[in-house]
Amino acid sequence: MQIKSIIGLMVSCSLFLAGCDDSTDSIADAVIDTVETEVEDVIDNIVAVDPSLFALNSLESIEMVDCTLSNGDASTCYSVTVNGFPADRNELGPFCPESTETTAEDAGKWFDGGVLYDLTGSFVSNLSVFYGDSKWQLYDKDTGLVNITDTQLACEAAVRPDVAAEYNNFCVQCDISYYNEAAGEGVSSTYLIPVTPVLRDTPEDIEHTDVGVAFNGVNLAAAAPTQAILSAYTIAAFDDCIGHVNPVAGYHYHGANHGDGTCPAIDYENDGHGGAFAYAMDGFAIHSMLNQSGEEETDLDECRGHSDDNRGYHYHAAGAGENTFIGCFAGEVAR
Repeated sequence: MQIKSIIGLMVSCSLFLAGCDDSTDSIADAVIDTVETEVEDVIDNIVAVDPSLFALNSLESIEMVDCTLSNGDASTCYSVTVNGFPADRNELGPFCPESTETTAEDAGKWFDGGVLYDLTGSFVSNLSVFYGDSKWQLYDKDTGLVNITDTQLACEAAVRPDVAAEYNNFCVQCDISYYNEAAGEGVSSTYLIPVTPVLRDTPEDIEHTDVGVAFNGVNLAAAAPTQAILSAYTIAAFDDCIGHVNPVAGYHYHGANHGDGTCPAIDYENDGHGGAFAYAMDGFAIHSMLNQSGEEETDLDECRGHSDDNRGYHYHAAGAGENTFIGCFAGEVAR
């Protein structure tokens, strides 16, 4: 894994920001210091975390702290605090279609059975056929307008485990402004990521836990509870990046959609290998599902990981509609 130079950090700053203020400069200095002292080459199949991969304008702070791993060992971790808004985008959405006439260009996504669907007006108007249940009715038959949670109250009532009956048959979307009115900012979160990953003897389940954090500052969330969502006759709309907003995590991803190379952004590696876009909570990098030739790696283990001489052990993301990123944690996570 190449170590980004100070020039690279300055370029990132100029790309993502109109200018770097003092706080951004201090973050950059901290990143430079940790990169110079901690990032090493591939040693025994392990590559140390490279904090310079995080977009500077996604970071609120980054520092090295003492931590305890899931095996009980004392270790050193990066404490990474991100602002929760994707550094490679200016706005979020679209999510729910406004009417039964809305086309894919102005609508978000939904997934089911590993397949990613355009959440168009036509898709919404045919949910009763799609799910074989006549109770589905997300739109007004007279006007064709889709029922959308367009207030904070409605949003939070519809994302509860016990959805109130009045929000059955709604397309659920929440606006990031409900939780942070500052433009280009979301809900900040802090992640502890081991500086040097440690492989486990037995993989650990990822159910109901954060999977990791993308270099653009967005949370890689656990699988969305699709059955609970559908049982309330709701659709929790995602945007084209398979992200949406909730009151707890703010904007977060439930999958990686690299079909156009932008969700979240990746750069293929020099040898055509899939580009890295995130770190899992165990410190191993997560790369795109496909390489530059559009092919998937054939030797992935149950966690969707494999090794090579250039990158050591690392993961490859699952398909865009699979409601997951990786299959399990191959490494120890910080507790």
